[in-house]
Amino acid sequence: MAALPVDWNEVDTVLLDMDGTLLDRHFDDYFWETHVPEIYARIHNLSLLDSRKLLLARYRGHEGTLDWTDLDFWSEQLGLDIPQLKAKMEHLIAVHPYVIDFLDFVRGAGKGVYLVTNAHSKTLHIKMRKTELGPYFHRVVCSQEVGVAKEDPRFWEYLRRIIDYVPERTMLADDTEAVLDSARVGGLGHLIHVARPSSTAPERSSDRFVSIRYFSQLIPGQHG
Repeated sequence: MAALPVDWNEVDTVLLDMDGTLLDRHFDDYFWETHVPEIYARIHNLSLLDSRKLLLARYRGHEGTLDWTDLDFWSEQLGLDIPQLKAKMEHLIAVHPYVIDFLDFVRGAGKGVYLVTNAHSKTLHIKMRKTELGPYFHRVVCSQEVGVAKEDPRFWEYLRRIIDYVPERTMLADDTEAVLDSARVGGLGHLIHVARPSSTAPERSSDRFVSIRYFSQLIPGQHG
C-alpha cells in the first residue's frame, strides 16, 4: 500500500477549504455559469451566449479579491437577489465522497479542524444549513473576517490572530493552486491539492502539489 500523503504525527492543525474541496463545485459552477446568465439574459433581452460571455468577463475582473465571493456585491452589480437565487438552488449542494469519514478521522485524532473559506457569510449559512457540516469544525473563518482573500499571502499571517496554529505543523487542503501557492509563502508545512473539485468536470492533478482525488487517500488504512 502506498504511503499516506501526510505524516499525521507532524500535523496538529487541519485547515480545509469549502467549495470544490469539501463540497462539489458543480453547484457553484452551474449557478454562476448557467443559472445566473439565463436569468440575466431574460431580464436584459440578451442571448444566453452573450449573457454568459458578459458575466464571465465581469466575474474574472474580481477573481482573487473579496468581491469575487461577495453575494451582496454581485447582487448590486447584477441587479439580482443572489442570496435568494442560491437558496432556491440549494438542492444541488452536495458533500464530496469520504469527507465525513475524513472529518471523523481528524477529529478523532485530536487535530484542530477549521473551515477556512473565501465564501461569503451568506453562502456559508446556506451551505452549512444544507450539509450540516458545521459541528465538525472547531471554528469557521471567512476571508471577510480576515480582511483579505486566501490568494493573498497575508491571509495566513492575519489568520493567526483568529486561530492559534503553528504554520509548519498545519495542513491545508484546497482545490485552488493560487491559494496553495500563497499558503506556501505563508509557511504552511503540509499542502494538499484536491484534483476533482467538481463531479461533472475532469480530474486535474497539480504539478506543484501533492494531489488527491478523495479524502479517503488521507485516512490511514483507507487510502488508495
